[in-house]
Amino acid sequence: MKYAAVALLFGMGVSVTGCTHGTTKKTNDHMETLNLTREWDKTFPQSDKVRHRKVTFRNRYGITLAADLYEPREYRGKLAAIAVSGPFGAVKEQASGLYAQTLAERGFLTLAFDPSYTGESGGEPRNVASPDINTEDFCAAVDFLSSLPEADAERIGILGICGWGGFAINAAAMDTRIRATVASTMYDISRCTANGYFDAMPPDERYRLRCELNAQRTEDYRNGTRALAGGVVDPLPDDAPQFVKDYHAYYKTSRGYHERSLNSNDGWNRTSALAFLNAPILAYSDEIRSAVLLVHGENAHSRYFSEDAFKRLKGENKELSIVPGANHTDLYDRKIPFDKLEAFFRSNLE
Repeated sequence: MKYAAVALLFGMGVSVTGCTHGTTKKTNDHMETLNLTREWDKTFPQSDKVRHRKVTFRNRYGITLAADLYEPREYRGKLAAIAVSGPFGAVKEQASGLYAQTLAERGFLTLAFDPSYTGESGGEPRNVASPDINTEDFCAAVDFLSSLPEADAERIGILGICGWGGFAINAAAMDTRIRATVASTMYDISRCTANGYFDAMPPDERYRLRCELNAQRTEDYRNGTRALAGGVVDPLPDDAPQFVKDYHAYYKTSRGYHERSLNSNDGWNRTSALAFLNAPILAYSDEIRSAVLLVHGENAHSRYFSEDAFKRLKGENKELSIVPGANHTDLYDRKIPFDKLEAFFRSNLE
């Protein structure tokens, strides 16, 4: 059995003695042609301090991703670059674009992208989430940024919001090119899916969920359909928890609604949850050597995700910052600590 494992490693072109690779092959793959909106359709106003353009790039699964590239109007030399995505179920026209545009105003080259299978990005079926592919989306963004002539390939960071905060940490544990990582108002989607909010789901309930979702797979395949989980509940029930009301106030009102946002509309493919039940995305976060900043709201229901993630991180270049008085969605658009983010990235992308 041990020899089979070694053979598998060599078959993948991996050296068991170091970070070297096997033979390389130049591919002739072409990017999918995406239908990109050209007008400004963001949930935030356009800044006259930056230049903006639509771009596309591919991940290693061959999926073409759509993104907005933001560049300061005035700069010298090569720029430190930051890839931004999230929240989970959002699109680049919402919070991630606001983060990216504002950080570009502060002197960074930034990229806000739609994850695979969502928004303007490619991938079929639509509305699918994956712990592996969505982590890869961040790494593919690093590929793209490192190829740009205006970017310094040695000074690249990433920023994930909500569920993409967890994917950002997973990417940082895997991708040694990432020099600095921010997870803002982070969700650990694997933990939340497998254990429920506040880890309240008993094992028997998790098994029942597996049975239900696999039955849905059978039904979807037989009928040629894909059931959706539904976005943020609307109208709000009288007994909705406060954090659900906070989501509604963002995704279902003019403050944050967007026609391509899953949370604003019909939600994820239901069976996407299966992959997260068995894939703890933060398993190797304690091996991250680069800088990490976790930012969370003082009053956020999700605060425990960042606090527990921070306990696993090692090294003096890790930090947890709590924003006074903020709830989970305040960090989408209302109480984002941009001074803190700028200082962190400047310090670690020197």
